[in-house]
Amino acid sequence: MSEVIVVGAGPTGLLLAGDLAESGVAVTVLERREGGVSNLSRAFGVHARTLEQLDARGLADRLVPMGAVLRKVRLFERVEVDLGALPSRFPFLLITPQYNVERLLLERALAAGVEIVYGAGVRAVTQDAAGVSVATGAGEFRAGFVVGCDGYRSVVRQALGLPFPGKSVLKSIMLGDVRVAEPPAGLLTVNGVGDAFAFIAPFGDGFYRVFAWDRRRSVPDDVPLELAELREVTRRALGSDFGMHEPRWLSRFHSDERQVPHYRIGRVFLAGDAAHVHSPAGGQGMNTGLQDAANLSWRLAAVVRGGAPQQLLDGYHRERHPIGRSVLRSSGAIIRAAMIESAAGRALRGFAARRALSLPAIREKITGQLSGIGYHYPAPHGAPGQTGTRAADQPLTGGSRLYEALRHRRFVLITDPTGHPHPTGHPDLSGWHDRVHTATPAIPATHGGPLTLIRPDGYIAWTGTDTTGLHQVLTELAGPPAGARP
Repeated sequence: MSEVIVVGAGPTGLLLAGDLAESGVAVTVLERREGGVSNLSRAFGVHARTLEQLDARGLADRLVPMGAVLRKVRLFERVEVDLGALPSRFPFLLITPQYNVERLLLERALAAGVEIVYGAGVRAVTQDAAGVSVATGAGEFRAGFVVGCDGYRSVVRQALGLPFPGKSVLKSIMLGDVRVAEPPAGLLTVNGVGDAFAFIAPFGDGFYRVFAWDRRRSVPDDVPLELAELREVTRRALGSDFGMHEPRWLSRFHSDERQVPHYRIGRVFLAGDAAHVHSPAGGQGMNTGLQDAANLSWRLAAVVRGGAPQQLLDGYHRERHPIGRSVLRSSGAIIRAAMIESAAGRALRGFAARRALSLPAIREKITGQLSGIGYHYPAPHGAPGQTGTRAADQPLTGGSRLYEALRHRRFVLITDPTGHPHPTGHPDLSGWHDRVHTATPAIPATHGGPLTLIRPDGYIAWTGTDTTGLHQVLTELAGPPAGARP
């Protein structure tokens, strides 16, 4: 019997499954498709924080050459968002199709021993005190925990009886992957003119991803889309159709803003589009799902393999639900600004956006939220101030980096950067040697205390000098020391 079942072999499910398998958890992925990586996907961009998570899995340096690096994003004609100053190894937006991300995550998951069952569409999910049973077209499966990563129409969510409150924001959005005869000047071009808006960006493989919306025409998603219609609306919104030709994919979809009220019900969790959906503005959909997976995977591994208390799993909803809500708000604000109809309203939109971006604090907040770098998790009551904040990459002794050390899928303890012994001596981690990797900075730095414990998802878990406090935090987050396990 698997210890964890992941439903859905998209990027969110594959990152989660790969993490669990690399942590020694027996995991099975159930996928309703018959097999392979689909090249029909709406996601097109990978933000800085997601690239950092992929770096912590040894994948970022393989993915970046597959796309186009975008350091500035131009919105609403003359409004420009500069990502080049982000405090990250990846101060840019990577434009690359979702299937490139999915392919790398699939290779990693399979190499780690993940079992993927294709043609296993879920029909029912039932749970009891001991585990969860999943009935599919390929048979019945059982595990201690189940994670639904099965998208907008999640059968897992429906089986839990959870509502998916929200509304449709835009209907009949046109989407196409096309070649162009006259490439746009910028890597990413987006604009709205009242009755239309459009977006175009290169995939890096000769094709361009185009989104377009026409206020004048709203039809069901299943109405065929012709290239001529996509060209006409793009021309209206952007002033050119760029000589679009040779489409490999044309479709329509609608954009909803929805979020499930609970990310965990007993032994079943929801992640990615099964938990939240929002407009494509800002390109944050796939990124938010991958961050969900990174947050949940180490928790499940700690409970299943480390013997950590199951209350640790409650932290997933507590930390990720507010982030999902924030992404709904920010992407919704962008799409509503793009939909402004009057010329006066659009002029005010541009003035207000340029004014806001001229203020350093607001500019930092906007770029931090767009890239994911600026999000942090609330610290538990009484915890040091840095607890829950993102840990920036840093060089370590021996020529490595923090995010390379995180590839062990363990906690990383950063020792005193000055090299001076702390008052209580060096901490005894013998009981957690299989769950904690110790490292020393190559460059002295201040972390709020001589010891800093980094979670496997790259967030600060604890800082201080009291080794008793360190042992307590490790017991809560990674499980009891080896000798004290039941």
